[in-house]
Formats: sequence, C-alpha cells, structure tokens
Amino acid sequence: MDQSIEMTMKNRTGIGMSPVDSQRMIEAANNTPPSSSGDESALAMVDSTYIQGAEPVGSVPMPGTMKGAVQAAVNKLTGKHPEVLIDKLGERLAFERTGTRLYDYLITKCETTAQADSPISVDTLRRFRREEAQHFKLVAKALESLGADPTTQTPGADVSAVASSGVLQVMSDPRTSVDQSLEAILTAELVDHAGWELLIRLAGEMGLDDMATDFRAALAEEDDHLMQVRQWHEQSTLAQAGV
Repeated sequence: MDQSIEMTMKNRTGIGMSPVDSQRMIEAANNTPPSSSGDESALAMVDSTYIQGAEPVGSVPMPGTMKGAVQAAVNKLTGKHPEVLIDKLGERLAFERTGTRLYDYLITKCETTAQADSPISVDTLRRFRREEAQHFKLVAKALESLGADPTTQTPGADVSAVASSGVLQVMSDPRTSVDQSLEAILTAELVDHAGWELLIRLAGEMGLDDMATDFRAALAEEDDHLMQVRQWHEQSTLAQAGV
C-alpha cells in the first residue's frame, strides 16, 4: 500500500478541472432564481420548533444499591447533583472503550505498513492501548463505588459515541494512511484529556478525594499519549513534506 501524498490527474473534484463545464454551471445558477423568497431564518424557525419540543437524549438511572441511593440522597440534600458525575463517568467509560479500539486499529495499520524510518514505536502504541483498557476498568470501578451500573449507557455516553464515530471511521478505513490515522487519534486524545480534567474537578468538588487521585494518575498517562501522538504526527507530516 502506497500511503504517500501525490499530485495526480485522478483528482477531478475541483471546479478548475473543467473550465467549460464549470462556466456553464455558474451561468445556470445565475439564471435560475431561488424557488422561494427570504433567507435562512425560516429554516432556523423550523429547527427551533424541533429543539423546543425535543426530549433529552436519555437519562441517568437511579443507583441500583442501597449505598448508592443513600449517597445520592445525601448529595441532593446538600444541593449537589450526583447524576451529573455519573453521566460524565459513563461518558468517559464509553470513550475509553473506544480509545482501546482506536489503538487496535492504529497498531494493525502501523504493522501492516511498517517502514524502516518510521518514528512510531508499535511497542509504545501497545502500552497506550493497555493503559486505555486500564482506564476503562478504573472508571467502571468508580461507577460501582457510587452504586451505579457501569453497563448503563448514560446520555453523555450516547452523545460521545456519536461524536467519536467519525474518528472510528477514519481509523478503520483501509485507505487512510498512518499519518491520517494519527491526526484522527490526536483529535480523540485532545477530547480525552479535557474529559479527565473535568472528571478530576467534579470528583474533587463532590468530596471524592480518592477518586480524584486515581483520575490524576490516569490523566498523567493521557498526557503522555497526547504528547507522543502529537509528536509522531508532526514528524510524519514534516517527513512527507521533505522538510
């Protein structure tokens, strides 16, 4: 598989590839009036109607254990909302599971297209993959400690899965290069990093100091992931550019 970026005549997506036809298209557009008057405000009004009448993406279930229910009730009495923490934990759980799959795809792609001068260490990628799986278990344990069910898909987990689906598509596409895959996983690592920072803050504000400490250890590993992936992506791109 040749993953180099090349200039070819195969790419005919640009309008400049066919000046005659493109001029005809422009003339046709200029000579065809809009089918209705007005601007985008009518569409915005339709969108607003749907937004106002829409139900939430989902809900957070009540804790399934007596300990969890009591702890949630105590938090409620103090004005705190434990369901927000549970939702964000569910979101992180889903994301870490996806992160494990992302590294599986990247490892396979790097092994398949191995190059002698590649700066990427497959052994390091395997370590990152193991750490993502460990982070998944860490979040599952945190949910259980709150009396929550880690198998539940919270609203945040649902939205996160949809948001990260594009990254998964890039990683699993056999046509994408290692460099393109690195850029996709860099996107995921940036979101992951911000997610852990927020969880640490939430756990601390909820008085869950031990949980916050565990999450700081996970964030330190995510710092390493982010720094290394960013460096590899930069090195790979510069090498392709011959600079």
